[in-house]
Amino acid sequence: MLEITCPWCGPREESEFSYGGEAHITRPLDTDALSDAQWGDYLFMRKNPRGLHHEQWMHAYGCRRWFNVVRNTLTYQITSVYKVGETIPGEKQ
Repeated sequence: MLEITCPWCGPREESEFSYGGEAHITRPLDTDALSDAQWGDYLFMRKNPRGLHHEQWMHAYGCRRWFNVVRNTLTYQITSVYKVGETIPGEKQ
């Protein structure tokens, strides 16, 4: 079982959290102007990397807040946890 560190509550077992998919997906502003293919890409196309992956998680049985996690998909090792809206650790502004 993973141990995930909530930015507000601290380390907890994975069973307290809900996985929210890939992080940093921005909803298009003018959805009426999108083609069906573009809308489908937004809704369904996600990265499936081998290695580091940015994910969003919610502390469902705790503070109920969303936050981001950088996790290695091969080893399951979590390398960073940061609040939504914060800069990605290790990325220049």
